[in-house]
Amino acid sequence: MKKLLSLVGLAVLALAAYLALWPVPVEPVTWLAPSAPGYQGPHAGNRRLAKLQVIPLGQEVGPEHIVIGPDGKLYTTVASGNILRMATDGTGQEVFASTGGRVLGFDFDAQGHLIAADAYLGLLSISPDRKVTVLSNQVDGDPIRYADAVVVARSGKIYFSDASTRFGAKAWGGTFEASVLDIIEQSASGRVLEYDPATRATRVVAHGIAFANGVALSADEQTLFVAETGKYRLWRIAVSANNLDIGKPGSQASVVFDNLPGYPDNLMRGLDGRIWMGLVKPRNPTVDNLADKPFLRKVTLRLPRALWPIPKAYGHVVAFTEDGKIVQDLQDPDGAYPETTAITETRERLYVQSLHARGLGWLPPEAAGIVRRTGG
Repeated sequence: MKKLLSLVGLAVLALAAYLALWPVPVEPVTWLAPSAPGYQGPHAGNRRLAKLQVIPLGQEVGPEHIVIGPDGKLYTTVASGNILRMATDGTGQEVFASTGGRVLGFDFDAQGHLIAADAYLGLLSISPDRKVTVLSNQVDGDPIRYADAVVVARSGKIYFSDASTRFGAKAWGGTFEASVLDIIEQSASGRVLEYDPATRATRVVAHGIAFANGVALSADEQTLFVAETGKYRLWRIAVSANNLDIGKPGSQASVVFDNLPGYPDNLMRGLDGRIWMGLVKPRNPTVDNLADKPFLRKVTLRLPRALWPIPKAYGHVVAFTEDGKIVQDLQDPDGAYPETTAITETRERLYVQSLHARGLGWLPPEAAGIVRRTGG
C-alpha cells in the first residue's frame, strides 16, 4: 500500500509540475473582460437563422467568405485553399483558383482581379486568367503572418488586416489554432494595413488590435470599420491614420460597439446602408473569468485540447448602419450552421458565411425581416 501511495504521490507531483511548468507558446497579458451582456435588447434571442437552405459544396467545407464577382458569379473560399466559382443558385461549380494556402477574405479591384488575404501567403492578386501574384507579404521587413480580411477602395488602395503578428496561421498549425493562441495571450498584436498598387508600398494604418479581423469601408471611404475579435469590439478608424496605436486612439479612432455578445468576425457591406457582421462564437464565461488570471490561461493550454474552453456553436449575424445602430439580428441557438462569419447580401438572397459548414447557407431576405425599399 505504501508503495502504491508513493507512486500516486509521484504521479500527482509530476502532473502538477507539468501543469505549472511545461512550456507553452503564449505569454498571457492581464486584461479586464467586461461582463457579458447576454442576449437582450437589439440582440434578443431569436431563431431567424435556424432554417437556412443549403447549397452542397461536394467535399469542400468552410465557405468563409463570399463575394459576387464582376461577372455576376458567386465566389467563395473554402478550407482546402480553393476559391470556388458558381452561378448564384449554386449550379456550375468549379475551382476558379487555388493558392496553396488559406484565403480568408477577398474583394475585386476595378480591373477584375480577385484581391485575396491569404492567411499563409499574404496579400495576393488573382487575375481573370487565374494567375496568382503576391502583392505584399511584409511591412518594412516584418512578415505579414496572418492576412485575414481585405477591402479595395475606389482609389485602388487596398486595406487588409494582419490578425496577429505573434501567431502566424502557417507557423502555428492553421488559422483556428493560431487564433486561439492569440486570443488566449491577449497581447493585441494585430494590425490594419494599406497596400498602394501605384507605389507597391505597404504601410501600417493602425496596430495594437486584439486579433484584427473583418474590415469594411464607409460609404465615403474615409473610414474603416475593423472587428477586434479578441476584445468583442468594433472600431471606426480613419483611413488617413498612420501607425496609430489603437490603445491611444485619439481623434482618429473610436469604438462603434463594445462588449458584444460574441466574437466579431467578417464585415460585409450589404444593401440600403447595412454592414453585416458575424459573431463567430458566443462569449464563454470561463474565458472571461480567466482574463485577469494569466497563469491559469497558460495552464489551459497544457490541458488536452478537448478540455480547452472553446465556446459552443451558436449561429449569429447582425447588420448595423454607419452611425452604430443595429438594424438586423439573426440567430440560431443550436448552431446547426457552424461559425457564422458574416452575410453577403444580394437583392434575392442572404448568403451566410461559415468557417466550417459543409455547404453554403442562404435564406431569402424576407425570412430575415428585410423589407426592400421601393426602387432600391
